[in-house]
Amino acid sequence: MQILYFTAAMDSHNKDLSKKVHEEPTNSSIGSSASVNGNTVENGKKLNGFNCWGMCVRRKNVGGWSSAFLLLANQGLATLTFFGVGVNLVLFLTRVLHQENAAAANNVSKWTGTVYLCSLIGAFLSDSYWGRYLTCAIFQVILILGTSLLSLTSWLILIKPKGCGSQNYICRPPSTLGTVLFYLAIYLVALGYGGHQPTLATFGSDQFDDSNPKERRSKSAFFGYFYFALNVGSLFSNTVLVYFEDGGKWTIGFWVSTGAAIMALVGFLLGSPGYRYVKPHGNPLPRVAQVFVATVRKWKLAPPANGDNLHEVDGEHSTIKGARKILHTDEFTCLDKAAVVTQEDRNGQANPWRLCTITQIEEAKCIIRMLPIWLCTIIYSVIFTQMASLFVEQGAVMYANIGSFHFPAASMSAFDICSVLICTMLYNHVLVPLASRVSGNPKGISDLQRMGVGLIIGLLSMVAAGVTEIFRLRRAVPGQELSNLSIFWQVPQYVLVGVSEVFMYVGQLDFFNGQAPDGIKSFGSSLCMASMSLGNYVSSLLVNIVMKVTTTKDNVGWIPDNLNTGRLHNFYFMIAIFAAIDFVIYVFCAKWYKGAINVIGSMDGQVELKGCPATPAEEAQFLENKNE
Repeated sequence: MQILYFTAAMDSHNKDLSKKVHEEPTNSSIGSSASVNGNTVENGKKLNGFNCWGMCVRRKNVGGWSSAFLLLANQGLATLTFFGVGVNLVLFLTRVLHQENAAAANNVSKWTGTVYLCSLIGAFLSDSYWGRYLTCAIFQVILILGTSLLSLTSWLILIKPKGCGSQNYICRPPSTLGTVLFYLAIYLVALGYGGHQPTLATFGSDQFDDSNPKERRSKSAFFGYFYFALNVGSLFSNTVLVYFEDGGKWTIGFWVSTGAAIMALVGFLLGSPGYRYVKPHGNPLPRVAQVFVATVRKWKLAPPANGDNLHEVDGEHSTIKGARKILHTDEFTCLDKAAVVTQEDRNGQANPWRLCTITQIEEAKCIIRMLPIWLCTIIYSVIFTQMASLFVEQGAVMYANIGSFHFPAASMSAFDICSVLICTMLYNHVLVPLASRVSGNPKGISDLQRMGVGLIIGLLSMVAAGVTEIFRLRRAVPGQELSNLSIFWQVPQYVLVGVSEVFMYVGQLDFFNGQAPDGIKSFGSSLCMASMSLGNYVSSLLVNIVMKVTTTKDNVGWIPDNLNTGRLHNFYFMIAIFAAIDFVIYVFCAKWYKGAINVIGSMDGQVELKGCPATPAEEAQFLENKNE
């Protein structure tokens, strides 16, 4: 979304905008002081930031890459913690809790879905009440509690006899207490990691100033490095920790995860004085609800012919505390009725459930515009979740020995991680410069194009997985559940998933965070994780439906306990077909999508936000950056 800041006399377009402003300020005014993306302005002077004590400080003293690198390290350690629990979870369920393959895959999908669903909780609290910093800290504490409880439960209750849980040494049936504590622990991990992730991504982007062209480019690059850090953290979990866990040393893996979570929180807190902070903008739910309620109450009014004479508050004031105003757009014009000023509005006291501002309405429109794009990403998340469930179960019945060394099936995700790391660097340093010369877009290709490419590559990964399964069945050992086909036949499907992530998930982070209005930035970042959440639930639903439809008296179904008697490849090909249909729908939605424009203006054409004064040198540098 194009973000425009005005620090001197506005152009004629903004003067037209100021004429639309209603002359009676509402009680949503923020007074003479406001923050904009964590920055402040005085009389058109330099944008600055807040520190951890809420004091206004020079922009050069807070934020930037020094703070961003601390947050990237935090992301890596938190991800190490999460994957230390989740990467081998499907095998823990089958070997320690004695669950069947289909049931274990479903439970992993539901748990992973809950992880990402919790991102909405973290985003809501971050945007509305706690702010990014406090939200990140609290959910990291919850993450530590979850991993600690999991470590103690596995050590004292579940791993009995000692050393069980490997491929050849099955544990005793778990007690009810052990099972209850286990599920409590992993869902605390889900809540902690899920609430932390989108908030940290947005907090990291807050460290860069949109009004500065160099920092704006850094902000876009940050999301790529954020996903890079995620995969660096998961690489250790998917190689070292998974080796210990696969050999039955689950408790060691869980305690290492706990230690990483503690280190992440300590490092996060140590960086507190250097972060740039954004104050919460208030609960967005009433604001959006007010738009729809006001629209219904004025439903009989004729829709306005254009955006003229619609209600907006004066100058720097905004119905969304500390947020920029948004220009009127011509889509979903029925919602514009909520900003039509009637005689009743003029005579009575301002009622936000009857009269809304343009900015408030455009915030609701932004959410409506993003929803079709978001829905189209769910099928991709179905593809992604197979890597933690069916890919692992498929690899567990393939030949995985290199000499005397047994290669854990879950460690194959290391190829996905390496693919992400390599592709991220190539994308940022090779593809973007080349594509930007052709397209004129500083990002190389748009975020929507990037996500579309990711969906296609994800589709190809499902085809590769299906082909691998066909060859695996041809090499199945008669009378056994194993196959002589090497596990390294899975490499293409993991690599393709990794490449697709660089396009799809990084594109999602940049797109939803950029398109979300100021008041719901963390919500925008959480949409990416919410997509993963629904993808996991949809995957679980598909497995249940497929097993119910394909299982008969004479047929064990597509995904039985013994995969050699099933048709797992049919399931992979089915997902590929769904992805192809989804891509066609996505193309239509992407062509239809139009973003909005955020502005700050006032009646007299001057920015009047109050805050920290800038030195003459700082002001000159800021104006130079603005003119670029």
